[in-house]
Amino acid sequence: MAVISPPIGIKRERPGTGQGGGGVLPPAFGGGGGDSGPGDGSDDYVRRLNRARLTLLLALGSISILFVTFTIIFALRHDSAVWDRHAGRYVRNWVPVTLPVRLLLINTLVLLVSSLSIEMARRSVRREMALAPLRGMPGIALDDDGIGRGGAVWIVITATLGLMFLGGQWLAWNALRAHGFYIDSGGASPFVYLLTAAHAVHLAGGILVLLYAGGIFMLRRTIEQRRIVVEVAGWYWHFMGVLWVYIFALLEFGR
Repeated sequence: MAVISPPIGIKRERPGTGQGGGGVLPPAFGGGGGDSGPGDGSDDYVRRLNRARLTLLLALGSISILFVTFTIIFALRHDSAVWDRHAGRYVRNWVPVTLPVRLLLINTLVLLVSSLSIEMARRSVRREMALAPLRGMPGIALDDDGIGRGGAVWIVITATLGLMFLGGQWLAWNALRAHGFYIDSGGASPFVYLLTAAHAVHLAGGILVLLYAGGIFMLRRTIEQRRIVVEVAGWYWHFMGVLWVYIFALLEFGR
């Protein structure tokens, strides 16, 4: 004989409720980063990084306009001519400069190697930031000193190579003066000093930024701050390397 049991009611609890209405909520992502990772301030970090990149682009744009202006003046002056009353025709008064090519090539190599070292610093900081969320996890131990020290070492190497490049430029200027080419000699000589000196001043500014980045590492500031400074310094330094190759080519093949 079949027995029909009464229906059993099933009570569905609302999400987020349980005993005492306290329920267990799913964990939220992106919080609790502290000083090691973006954490709750990740949005602020992204905004600061984007602002720094925008400022860098504006600075590089103004520098580019400056050197484009120098290039236009160089080209106009190169092709200019004056009227010679004795010859009865226009003659060029452009005086080419014999560059210390071997010394400038060594300086170029030093600057290119420094671009590699600053790129290693950037990658070291990016790796440190990628590993930052793993800190504090059970069973995972990170050598914080070893990770952070790598970026600082590459920054010091880059700054040292930058100083070597400036020293090499000073030797190149001495070589020019030894061959009778001065800033007021006329022809291409003023442009050689103007272009190389303007580049040296901007490169010296990049060295100051590198020294500031080294101080950030020594003071053990947050990884976000270190990443922003090294990111900006790295791209600025790469730009200085490309700009120098352009200047060297302009002076060598346009003389």
